[in-house]
Amino acid sequence: MLGKILIVEDDLFLQDFYRLFFKKIGGEILILEDGKKIIDEISNGKINLIIMDINLRNTYLNDQKIDGIKLSRYIKINFPNFSIPILLVTAYSQLSMRDEFLKDSLADDILVKPIVDYNQLIEKINKLVFV
Repeated sequence: MLGKILIVEDDLFLQDFYRLFFKKIGGEILILEDGKKIIDEISNGKINLIIMDINLRNTYLNDQKIDGIKLSRYIKINFPNFSIPILLVTAYSQLSMRDEFLKDSLADDILVKPIVDYNQLIEKINKLVFV
């Protein structure tokens, strides 16, 4: 069982993609883009995985616009006892940028979009959830 997966994505098309994808493979998802709601949900301690876009256009935390890298870092630093794995999703395909994103965000893994290989997404999810 995948448990509860928090999707941090502000693109409506991709939100629909995740709804259909997880309906097909199972797992309860919650899609949020508001920073306070994201933090409130994490504070409840029932999240098994976070899938987060790096480029967030509409996400704010403490009245400041925040991207996926900063939000991931904030979560990892402020909620270390929960050890929630974070999978970043980005359109940046350069390997050096991906390595830098992982280092800066403290995230656990990264996936390049567009997501065309569903098996790769499933593999990354399984690796992070069923360690």
